[in-house]
Amino acid sequence: MIALIIPISLLFAIDLYFFQLVKTSVAGLPDRLRLVIYGLYWLANVLVIGSLVISAFRQTLPNHIRYYVFSIALVFIIPKLVGIVFLMAEDIFRLGLGAKGLLDRSDGGFLPSRRKFISNAGLIMASVPFGTMLYGMIRTAFQLQVIKQTVYFDDLPEAFDGLRIAQISDLHSGSFRSTDFVAKSIDKILGLDPDLIFFTGDLVNDKAVEAEPFIPEFKRLTAPMGVYSILGNHDYGSIGPWPSREAKAANLERLKEIHRESGWNLLLNSNKVLESGGEKLAIVGVENWGASRHFPKLGDLDKATSGIENIPFKILLSHDPSHWDAQVKEHPQKFQLTLSGHTHGAQFGIEIPGLKWSPAKYLYKQWAGLYGETDEQKIYVNRGLGFIGYLGRIGIQPEITILELRSTENA
Repeated sequence: MIALIIPISLLFAIDLYFFQLVKTSVAGLPDRLRLVIYGLYWLANVLVIGSLVISAFRQTLPNHIRYYVFSIALVFIIPKLVGIVFLMAEDIFRLGLGAKGLLDRSDGGFLPSRRKFISNAGLIMASVPFGTMLYGMIRTAFQLQVIKQTVYFDDLPEAFDGLRIAQISDLHSGSFRSTDFVAKSIDKILGLDPDLIFFTGDLVNDKAVEAEPFIPEFKRLTAPMGVYSILGNHDYGSIGPWPSREAKAANLERLKEIHRESGWNLLLNSNKVLESGGEKLAIVGVENWGASRHFPKLGDLDKATSGIENIPFKILLSHDPSHWDAQVKEHPQKFQLTLSGHTHGAQFGIEIPGLKWSPAKYLYKQWAGLYGETDEQKIYVNRGLGFIGYLGRIGIQPEITILELRSTENA
């Protein structure tokens, strides 16, 4: 309980400060109406803070409910932070005048009209992220996009020219209330007729049980040349807490079983060789490896490529794109194409013709889409199918990727 006192006090302070905007803006309304507005404001805040407290203590609550409580709290808190910037600017200005001995009504230190204008501006600006974040949870999070990309290589074996790959990533199944969106996504993938399907990690937020309801849907995901998957940083149960190391290890083993029950070929620092027309292509999958010290570094490229040194063309599945610059590009075994996820595109950004931006770019050099200066080595970073933390997306839609591999000769 003591650990909650500081964050709750901080939230209450934000609510109280933002309330000054509300009071000033509605000052001219009839008394009864103002009291109703005040009551609704504080009722909403008490419900939000109360829900956060209950969520923190009731560990038995379903995960998706806990995540939605957190997301709704963000929808209320972030707009207030935007709004109080205006009020703080006004208060700092007045304090500056006071320091010079000018803060009094006669010389304009406090102007009710200016205060009301600032309050109205703050409320208007706060309404923008409020509406946008709600829309992101209700609509954008489920506006599935299919991105088709042709990728050219000098050394692609002729038998695999035209190979169609479907990639999905970062499902975070524990964040969904039902299987409906996942079922819709799988229907879409199957309708695209890929030769291969890759899942590049983060099947769950933390616990294997989150994926259990989705197994019947996962089993429907099939392709002529197979479905291959890897683990992401969340799949290792690193959020916890766990009652014991044994429980955490058992959770990981159950998650691996779910991949296999679903008919997916889970690659754990291992590989699979595909053959067509007498030519070969290797699919390599590593466990999670992230440049950040916060994520496990379990990926082993040497182990993963054992026995395929003579296979000339390799596709690498590695969850975290920071692995590419840190180890993959300079590894003795050449990986022509690396497929990653992990970033979600920060679930927030702008992607319009001529402009591609997200806060993710400040953490990851490769954060969404195709990268690679030459036909020698490329990486594609999938924007993810699910969400975590804020259960919504703003400007960055959930993604199914269709990559068609082509020989440069046929470009």
